[in-house]
Amino acid sequence: GSSVPAYSGWTLVWADDFTGPAGSLPSSENWIFDTGHSYPGGPDNWGTGEIQRYTDDPANVSLDGNGNLRITPLRSASGEWTSARIETRRADFKPAPGGVLRIEARIQLPNVTGEAALGYWPAFWALGSPYRGDYWNWPRIGEFDIMENVNGLNRVWGVLHCGVAPGGPCNEYDGLGNSRECPGTTCQAGMHTYRFEWDTSRSPNELRWYVDGQHYHTIRQDQLDATTWSNMTGHGGYFLLLNVAMGGAFPDGVAGHATPTSATVPGRSMIVDYVGVWQSGGD
Repeated sequence: GSSVPAYSGWTLVWADDFTGPAGSLPSSENWIFDTGHSYPGGPDNWGTGEIQRYTDDPANVSLDGNGNLRITPLRSASGEWTSARIETRRADFKPAPGGVLRIEARIQLPNVTGEAALGYWPAFWALGSPYRGDYWNWPRIGEFDIMENVNGLNRVWGVLHCGVAPGGPCNEYDGLGNSRECPGTTCQAGMHTYRFEWDTSRSPNELRWYVDGQHYHTIRQDQLDATTWSNMTGHGGYFLLLNVAMGGAFPDGVAGHATPTSATVPGRSMIVDYVGVWQSGGD
């Protein structure tokens, strides 16, 4: 994989470029491994209806020896799906007052399309830090979906979750989202850069989503009521997550039926080159 880029005018806050021996786990100094079907005491099936069991088995989550992380869904002989979900130990990512926070990863989505891809749900996202240890304050604490994709479609979704569910100011459980095709190669056929910016340098503040530098979604502070915005932004910050779910509300809803199916093919990896967080400006 390539090294974490340096951007003029931005200061790197935190990053992982997934350097290490093939078959090794990503750094436990940087990452927590979520396992099983839920957080302890949290909603079943991670609150989404996804069916896989998450593990910390290198078969599901490991470095490839070339500077990339691979998260690989597998199906056992008995039909059980396993995969992986990791989250940053740090949960304090937020812009300095008056500054801009940039969260970015370079990722190739699982290279599978059509019926063979039904149920694949790779994601790169962030959750508000108060979720840790509570697990019942979503979506009030905020969720930024920087990259979501389902069923092997050549499309990236960027979504904000906030407020209350169902309904509320963020139209839960759907959230406030937009989507577009990946530029150039499909999302599945090549690496693309997925970026999110939280901009407090302008009034109203903005949340912005990009793919390969192309801006495709914005949420402004004045689109939400002050309490909702404050609940989402006024806490200690966010932690980042990388996972590949199988099945659940989003892929099922897009497919129009339950996923995965007998036609779904296991073993296709989400490949992550790097994850980085940068700051610009601020007091």
